[in-house]
Amino acid sequence: MIYEINNIKLSIDSNNSELVVLTALKLGVNVSDCKNLKIIKESIDARNKNNISFIYTVQVEVDGEVPITLCSDIKPFVLQSKKLISLGTEKIFNRPVIIGSGPAGLFAALKLSEYGYSPILFERGDCVEDRTRAVDNYWKTGILDVESNVQFGEGGAGTFSDGKLTTRINDERCNEVLDVFRDSGVSDDILYKAKPHIGTDKLKDVLAYIKRKIISNGGDIRFRSKITDIKIVNGKLVGVVINENEIIDTEIVVLAIGHSARDTFEMLKNKNIQMTRKAFSIGVRIEHPQELINKAQFGKFANHPRLGAAEYQLFKKIGDRTVYSFCMCPGGVVVAAASEENSIVTNGMSEYARDRMNANSALVVSVTPDDYGSNDPLAGMYFQRLLERKAFDVGGGAAPVQKVGDFIAGRKSIKIGSVIPSYTGSTACSDINNILPEFITSGMKDGIIQFNSMLKGFGLNESIITGVETRTSSPVRIERDEYCQSININGLFPCGEGAGYAGGIMSAAVDGIRVSECIINKFSTL
Repeated sequence: MIYEINNIKLSIDSNNSELVVLTALKLGVNVSDCKNLKIIKESIDARNKNNISFIYTVQVEVDGEVPITLCSDIKPFVLQSKKLISLGTEKIFNRPVIIGSGPAGLFAALKLSEYGYSPILFERGDCVEDRTRAVDNYWKTGILDVESNVQFGEGGAGTFSDGKLTTRINDERCNEVLDVFRDSGVSDDILYKAKPHIGTDKLKDVLAYIKRKIISNGGDIRFRSKITDIKIVNGKLVGVVINENEIIDTEIVVLAIGHSARDTFEMLKNKNIQMTRKAFSIGVRIEHPQELINKAQFGKFANHPRLGAAEYQLFKKIGDRTVYSFCMCPGGVVVAAASEENSIVTNGMSEYARDRMNANSALVVSVTPDDYGSNDPLAGMYFQRLLERKAFDVGGGAAPVQKVGDFIAGRKSIKIGSVIPSYTGSTACSDINNILPEFITSGMKDGIIQFNSMLKGFGLNESIITGVETRTSSPVRIERDEYCQSININGLFPCGEGAGYAGGIMSAAVDGIRVSECIINKFSTL
């Protein structure tokens, strides 16, 4: 009999080999009765900085003859059968098309290829190797490739991130996503760590694995191939146009364009695809010394080899808005992430080791459609663009940076202090109060003061903010029905973060699988 046992506590200096002893003790059996122990979840309990411990959930096999008393922490493990997808019958005459190679597009393509649909995936940017060279060149020279950058290219915006695999959604497809990452060669600990991450360096290896799988299953991937039009006849999709001149006949398009494909959003609006304004968040990147965060979170155990670089997640409701940290990157850098000329956009990135000097996180305030000043479905997108260009102008083409103490006092920083900006492009001392609307800056100031009481040192005067962080999520939702199909165009399947149905690598990948399942349920293979 296999049991699942929760809340097994192990001290920070204990060895995982002691898990079986504590498991047996909790079950009331001999160690020799416990076979095939498997870690299901591992999390850090740092509520008491003087007694940090690890909390485990495990599975273990016990001989059926040994009596076990069940309780809230001990229950029989029931193996969930793999979900079967019924194949559809509606005839198709052309291969399905997927637009975008972020997590949503890649996992949609992978699933469809596994079921014999031979999809074609089009990506406007480069493969990850060429994309990395283009990004490095932008960071060194300021010369932006508007088609292949931190936002566009193989892997989507998440390729230059921390590679976080955390999510707030509760969906069995999450395990399917993690299995693919594990099979690519990533460490097994992503299957059980409470906050798994793989880093931008490891993520590139995952992309190569997924690409090989799609191609070996009969799919195709084409780079430097941007959707520039869609063909619709009587409310039904019949094809797409790639790079303005190549027509691809198809009855099925998975639209996984990401949250920054502004020209594509405008094309969809002109085609009367049903879209609505969506709330998102705007702010800056904030940087502290990683050592400060380690000490604030782990106390005397800061820098313990089992703990690694400390993280944080902070939020506070202030009035009718929420101020919160987002996409926190321990031991990382702030990256130049623009996808349009004459714009400044920031994001955060960490490698697997998380061993850089600074910790950085977005510090953002929620915005709603009422803030955009227009009922245009793309008003949020234009609001983003306005602030990104204003940041470019205020910084003289460089990213505006400011010490937190100066920001709260409302004065321009004259020079940098002890915290050196890690931004991958050029920076200019500025006053970010002159860039963002007052409701955002006042929310950020209140948030910093509140967060300083939650995380000692968060309000450090010398810490650095870099503007602006605008691409937290899509400002648009492309409306779809319960079968993931556009509510006014048959055959068009909006998907992932750009369509407004995900936020982060895991949820986007899950949505890609969900959409592909809807297609498999509806259509037959060629």
